[in-house]
Amino acid sequence: MESFDVVIRYMQDYGIIFLFVIVYLEYLNLPGLPAGIIMPAAGMLIARSDISFIYALSISVLAGLLGSYTLYAIGYFIGTPIVDKIYEKYEKMRPSIDKSFGYIDKYGNGGVFVSRLIPVARTLISLVGGTVRMKLRGFTFYSIIGITLWNAGFILAGYLLGIWGR
Repeated sequence: MESFDVVIRYMQDYGIIFLFVIVYLEYLNLPGLPAGIIMPAAGMLIARSDISFIYALSISVLAGLLGSYTLYAIGYFIGTPIVDKIYEKYEKMRPSIDKSFGYIDKYGNGGVFVSRLIPVARTLISLVGGTVRMKLRGFTFYSIIGITLWNAGFILAGYLLGIWGR
């Protein structure tokens, strides 16, 4: 619960900018606060402020998409060497990365959508999508849908808790 309180304090101090930065970093698959804490905290705060739900969701989707583009570019330009390095250094990530490759093999562009709704795979799919050089248009389309659904679910949960907790 301490992590949740920290997020609430930072969001009160820095507002929507904090939401953007933390979601961007999370979609880069960097260790830190997970979406399960960040998004509901944002929802609770917007329920008690003049920030609209749609605005906060839009900012979170934009941040998620930009973070995804960053990982996609790393995969696109560095690709297999970076994946091999991750396999060597972080052996426990291999199954998640392999699943992401499998989703693309099985579902094509739709694999991006499916992955966006699965913890861990939802951020790794960007690196994998770049590595296999998916077309950016399909990657973007399915990412927007998946990111929107994922973020909306968590922000809405916090928003409803914020309303009911008044």
